[in-house]
Amino acid sequence: MQPAILDKLRGLVGGAHALTGIELSSYVVEGRTPDVAVFPGSVDEVQSVVALAAETETPLVPWGGGTAATVGTPPARTGIVLGLARLDRLVEHEPGDLTATVQAGMTVERFQTALRKRGQWLSLDPSDADRATLGGVVAANASGPRRHLYGTVRDQLIGITVVTAEGALVRGGGKVVKNVAGYDLPKLFVGSYGTLGVIVELTVRLRPLPETERWMRVRFDHLKDAGVAVRAIMGADLIATAIELLDAEASRALGLEGTPTLLVAFDGLPEQVDWQCTELAAVTTPLGGPSVAPLPDAAVLRPEPAWMSARGLVAIMRFSVLPALVTELMEHGAGAARQRGLQAAWIAHAGVGVVTAALFSTSDRPELKTVAAVLAEWRSLARSGGGHATLEWAPLAVKAQTPVWEDLGAAGRVMQRIKAQLDPKGILNPGRFVAGI
Repeated sequence: MQPAILDKLRGLVGGAHALTGIELSSYVVEGRTPDVAVFPGSVDEVQSVVALAAETETPLVPWGGGTAATVGTPPARTGIVLGLARLDRLVEHEPGDLTATVQAGMTVERFQTALRKRGQWLSLDPSDADRATLGGVVAANASGPRRHLYGTVRDQLIGITVVTAEGALVRGGGKVVKNVAGYDLPKLFVGSYGTLGVIVELTVRLRPLPETERWMRVRFDHLKDAGVAVRAIMGADLIATAIELLDAEASRALGLEGTPTLLVAFDGLPEQVDWQCTELAAVTTPLGGPSVAPLPDAAVLRPEPAWMSARGLVAIMRFSVLPALVTELMEHGAGAARQRGLQAAWIAHAGVGVVTAALFSTSDRPELKTVAAVLAEWRSLARSGGGHATLEWAPLAVKAQTPVWEDLGAAGRVMQRIKAQLDPKGILNPGRFVAGI
């Protein structure tokens, strides 16, 4: 980066908020080190930084908590990391309207803590809530187990403020739930991975805190029986907030018994939750799940930290398939790995068809062709059922062998046209998302 550009950036955000050199170690992505990481303290400063990047045609990467930084095609160019950590203010909370407006740099955990004091919550539970920012959650379309009942970011977002690739400030949606005027601009930025604009503020709908919540664990001898139980639960008079299906390896990684397991959550009034837990046992016991017990700590629901620290991890892939095909994908995918001398662990939001698999090697130096072959077969299994797959994490050598994103065909071309309209110079997180945008 030219010294003159760096000096201008320091002048815009202050020298203490422009990191260079060794201070950039936390912002290295796929082996690429940015030239500078800047942290604006206001929306005006964000606009100025983006405008300077556009003027100098310098690549710019919006950065929340960095929890999804490894998702995407390896970047071809380095440039500016635009961190939003200083934009972390709760702008407005209207308990009577069940809405809140918040700056994009506030973490999910801090936001939920503030809401709980008023008896409300945002019904999203992404991983790493202590680091994940609200803007990043929107940009990555991140969600967790409770999406089964409460939906995803798209269902909670009602308004958004974005800095465009030219530094202009654009607002979409509103601050009330019943807002139907104009184009639904907020949803355009959900899952855009920072390629269309920099999210600086958002308005979300809230819900009252439930009086109680309980997670139940149901053990099975066979994964197929657990899959049958999922369908039975969804057809019964039960209102589960989450239905998580784990194979034996994923169960073991979470410190459970190491058998196929269903984790089912209920919330609401205590007497309602009691009834549903009793009914859950009545539904699952005849289907091969006689061991039904409360889960003592719902914090164990996140296998990714255990996978990332485990020896031999070579890839993590996420799938979206029809709920009826979840068990089949898990069984056939695990078999494909075993046939090539590898191991796999699988966990699914079973009721909505979102599945995550981790691939492991017992060798310190696995054959890249073997890893690529397993991932290709996994992707083929998803496609055969009308679904798709994304390579969420892998070393660079594996990404060189396996595409990160699916080829979306005509949909990809539409996305390219939108990108060209909103970011004509291609400076926002360039080349990392679907169809090279």
